[in-house]
Amino acid sequence: MTTKTTPLLEVTDAARWFDVSPSWLERVIYRKPRVMLRAVDGVSFTLNQGETLALVGESGCGKSTVARMLAGLYPLTRGSIRFEGQELSSMNSAQQLALRKRLQMIFQDPYASLNPRWRVSRIIAEPLQTHTNLSKEAQQTRVAELLEQVGLSADDRHRYPHQFSGGQRQRISIARALALNPDFIVCDEPTSALDVSVQAQVLNLMKDLQRELGLSYLFISHNLAVVHHVADRVGVMYLGRIVEVASRDDIFSQPLHPYTQMLLGAIPDMSGSGEKRIPVAGEVPNPLNPPSGCTFHPRCPLADERCRQESPKLRMVHNTQVACHHVDKTFSTKNLS
Repeated sequence: MTTKTTPLLEVTDAARWFDVSPSWLERVIYRKPRVMLRAVDGVSFTLNQGETLALVGESGCGKSTVARMLAGLYPLTRGSIRFEGQELSSMNSAQQLALRKRLQMIFQDPYASLNPRWRVSRIIAEPLQTHTNLSKEAQQTRVAELLEQVGLSADDRHRYPHQFSGGQRQRISIARALALNPDFIVCDEPTSALDVSVQAQVLNLMKDLQRELGLSYLFISHNLAVVHHVADRVGVMYLGRIVEVASRDDIFSQPLHPYTQMLLGAIPDMSGSGEKRIPVAGEVPNPLNPPSGCTFHPRCPLADERCRQESPKLRMVHNTQVACHHVDKTFSTKNLS
């Protein structure tokens, strides 16, 4: 069990590479080399019981790959993931099966994550059939309880997914994730496919469930407004690596990494303050051929020769973990613009 000093989840130097090499014939005849896509390349963070850690970053930075690694859908290329102090790779089959009950996932697209041929009752009961010895009657009782817990009717279990709106479908996905009373839920952009008016309802539901059930969330998102609403801490990812981790308030009020400042500068200023911001410069490099040294250096206004040669490590500065050679300088949007 977790203690005050042991995090619920501890990820250390986790990486996931994908082999996107040309075919064997092309490599033999045309001498084309093997090519590895480093989707995640050395990510480390911790998550405490009852906490929400959000991972943010531009599309393609590796956020969803991290989510799938934690859910066991992708094996690690290197590194380790420890749950309550126990290494996942060292678990036997019985332990891994037990872990599946405590770790669930909510997927991004509620239109694709629910089987259209199954009634809602079967969709939510599937984890109960797999992991418990409950009778069919007890399973349906539990399904009815879960539907009401997420704001739907018990009678909705007789309907099919296409008979629900997007927000209602995501509530069904949440009910399925809660079926086994998990401790930890990976949320892979759970509101990005929903209308803005519905997003707030689903997010408030998730926060209410977290308070009631003591859940821990890893919340993947590219929407900084959503992250500000739900997160306790925020990790900022860039090209497969985490470049900054801090509390939500510190990230939004005193970001230390130039990339974090660039992301926040892209948020429209509705206050009319006219404060000068860092412009969004350049594009994300090709992950198949990432830049040397600090991968952000082609877009960074502070980059120097050290940045081009040496990859910075995460280090603690003023309650913030940040990977930047120039973090000791005083950052502001004025001197970076």
